[in-house]
Amino acid sequence: MKLFKITTILFVGLMLLLSVRSAIATQVTVSKDGDITSVQTGIDQAQPGDTVFVREGRYIEYDIRINKRITLLGEGEAIIDGDEQGFVVVVEADSTVIKDIEVHNSKAGFMDDYAGIVVEGAHYVRIENVKLVNNFFGIYLAKSEGTVLKNNHITASHQRETNSGNGIHLWYTKDVEILDNYVAGHRDGLYFEFVEGAFIAGNKSEKNIRYGIHFMYSDNCRYERNTFRDNGGGVAVMYTSNVDIVDNHFADNWGSSAYGMLLKEINRSTVTGNTFTNNSVGLYMEASSRNNVEGNEFNQNGWAVQLMANSTDNTFSKNNFVANSFEVSTNSRMNYSNNFDNNYWSQYEGYDLDRDGVGDVPHRPVRLFSILVEKQPQSLLLLRSLLVDLLDAAEKFMPALTPETLIDSKPQMEPVL
Repeated sequence: MKLFKITTILFVGLMLLLSVRSAIATQVTVSKDGDITSVQTGIDQAQPGDTVFVREGRYIEYDIRINKRITLLGEGEAIIDGDEQGFVVVVEADSTVIKDIEVHNSKAGFMDDYAGIVVEGAHYVRIENVKLVNNFFGIYLAKSEGTVLKNNHITASHQRETNSGNGIHLWYTKDVEILDNYVAGHRDGLYFEFVEGAFIAGNKSEKNIRYGIHFMYSDNCRYERNTFRDNGGGVAVMYTSNVDIVDNHFADNWGSSAYGMLLKEINRSTVTGNTFTNNSVGLYMEASSRNNVEGNEFNQNGWAVQLMANSTDNTFSKNNFVANSFEVSTNSRMNYSNNFDNNYWSQYEGYDLDRDGVGDVPHRPVRLFSILVEKQPQSLLLLRSLLVDLLDAAEKFMPALTPETLIDSKPQMEPVL
């Protein structure tokens, strides 16, 4: 009996020691001149919950695998350099944290979608304050849930769309937060496909070859306070429902196929509080229905809005259209129940006799000349000519080619606050 009690006490004590060991995370230090000189070795020696602390220096390593829950933390200019040999860091464990470190020079190639950091099948990962330089893909998430990407700086110098990857790439992910990141020099700054419930806020995506953000088949997401500027094609959001696009800035996207934002087959979504400035086309909508476009600023664009005839039941209200070459254009005389009301148009030439702040005559934002330019782009050379002014004036009095029902019946006399 006494032996049994002693054995029980020893067993309980051993279990307590093991539980204390697992509860107290330790730090494994990697340095150029220490006992551990390899990041992968440091990870291999760490226990779940430990921190692998990488001191300053350049570590030439690739295909680093994180297969347990750890924090990978860098000091100063701690750089993991993949030497263009493969993936740099691959995360396979849930709740991994990567913070305050640099990741450079993944291999390039679409066969394996090489990236600086890959998270595949791991959930609740956090990547924060990481500098990713000259990687094919910057951060690549696949089949991940609850992951956070925050305050990362992701740059490359890709020159051609055919041999470049995306800055932040999401595929089949859910409930991801992408916050305050900077992305430049990739094919698409951010690319989403089959993403559910993402929150994208405070990011800046500029000078990418194709799109600042390219978004497909991804429902119930929200974009807020992002800046997309000087990208080859602007921003493209396609084949999606229930998206909130709020307080973003779309600017300086110029080219024959460049848009501040392109919406294709977007339904039941909101576009509110955004600014579209200095774009070839501010907002392009094709085959999109039941969307609310409200409280936006369209300033100094070539075309403020291009609304294709297959877009229906969209509402445009309380927007400001200022100094755009063309306010609205379309490819048909038919307007299928799209509604424009209570917008401010700087090209409005009506009057307000009763001083209620609303124009007494409707505004027709589609100019005859915009239709001619759609059919004969070279006619754009006549934009500021007297002939064009006469054509537009005649069309206002006797509409023959512009949509009769595409009007703002309550044009505002002053910009909407």
